[in-house]
Amino acid sequence: MTKFDLSKFKPIPGFDSLKSKREIQAKIYEEIKDLTPGQRREYFRQASERMREDREQYQAEQAAGDSTVPVFTMQ
Repeated sequence: MTKFDLSKFKPIPGFDSLKSKREIQAKIYEEIKDLTPGQRREYFRQASERMREDREQYQAEQAAGDSTVPVFTMQ
């Protein structure tokens, strides 16, 4: 198994990951707070599908050699 070395990734100046996480969670909460359980399942199903489509598009662009797509490797 390849060891994942986090020291290769430098922090982004001015980016607070916990603040970002909390803001995203608050946004999602506001979007789903009045939904029924069935509507919430559909909300998250659609979000999952969008992520899957985005990942497939990213992989296709990477495979096609699109130089604007960042490539992350673990060594």
